[in-house]
Amino acid sequence: MPKVSKDTASSHTGFPGYVDAYEQEIGGWTVTIESNLIDMDQAIFFKGALNDQCQANHFGYVLKGKFGVRTGEGVEEFFEAGDAFIIEPGHTPIVYAGCEYVAFTPTQDAKEQAAVIMPNVMKFAQEQGIALPAQGPSS
Repeated sequence: MPKVSKDTASSHTGFPGYVDAYEQEIGGWTVTIESNLIDMDQAIFFKGALNDQCQANHFGYVLKGKFGVRTGEGVEEFFEAGDAFIIEPGHTPIVYAGCEYVAFTPTQDAKEQAAVIMPNVMKFAQEQGIALPAQGPSS
């Protein structure tokens, strides 16, 4: 049976001082194990997506700390260590330093959102002076 861990994930994206994420596709799902290193409203990363929001479905589990989402209506919902969650399309993430979670996203949704997010993340890293390896995020 397929499985993934930080040690076996096919992709590792690390932005020094910001985020550390491990990711792998398993059976049509993208599994992400993410650790956030700063407090941040991540709405800026979704500029250019439909309604400037994440349009993916996610479900997962918070291992440490807390994170939240803001809906298009401005409602904020927070998840803490020990919470399982389901997040529907039409949201933006709010993360906190020390938060670690595992998320499962349909791979097609994940790919569509990555096409919007990555240019915004790279711009943020440059603006914040976050030194990245020559090839971009570590992998």
